Amino acid sequence: MTGALILVCAYLVGGIPFGYVLVRLRTGRDVRAMGSGNIGATNVLRTTSRTLGVVTLLLDIGKGYLAVWAAGRLTGGSPVWMSAAALAVMAGHAFPVFLKFRGGKAVASFVGAFLCLTPLALAAALAILVAVVAWKRYISLGSIAAAAALPLAAWLISRPAPPVIAAAAAAGAFVIWRHQENIARLRAGKENVLSFGGRS
Repeated sequence: MTGALILVCAYLVGGIPFGYVLVRLRTGRDVRAMGSGNIGATNVLRTTSRTLGVVTLLLDIGKGYLAVWAAGRLTGGSPVWMSAAALAVMAGHAFPVFLKFRGGKAVASFVGAFLCLTPLALAAALAILVAVVAWKRYISLGSIAAAAALPLAAWLISRPAPPVIAAAAAAGAFVIWRHQENIARLRAGKENVLSFGGRS
């Protein structure tokens, strides 16, 4: 029962749509009807303001970390349940019950979850993200590269328990899958480049 409760709570925490709420409070508008239609930090930054984009990013990372940390506290640090919570919080962000299952790409919650599970491996993956974004100026491409790199980085650097490696692989595949539209636009040369537009 504890395990099931952990997963449900992780999903619900992941489903808190911070980007949607912040934009609604600040502008009265629905961020899903703006820009890419995503509720994540990148779309908030592009369509609303840098400040709200950063706050959304930090809150989405925080909920990913919180879900995994809480699972560890409740299960004595079980890698199985912490790994399951990581996937559940990402699923909550991508398919939030509060917004009729229309959510984001789960990159920030992915970062938060694995910041708790495998911080050194995540640091390596984020270094790749930054390098790719600096080189190509596509946040989506950087996110895809980081998601693909995390499982290998975890295995090479952190050597965590097998459930954590499996969760890293599943989470990475999930993030890449959530970027299908971005991949299509990248191939067509129509993807949005990084811009800090909007207000501060």
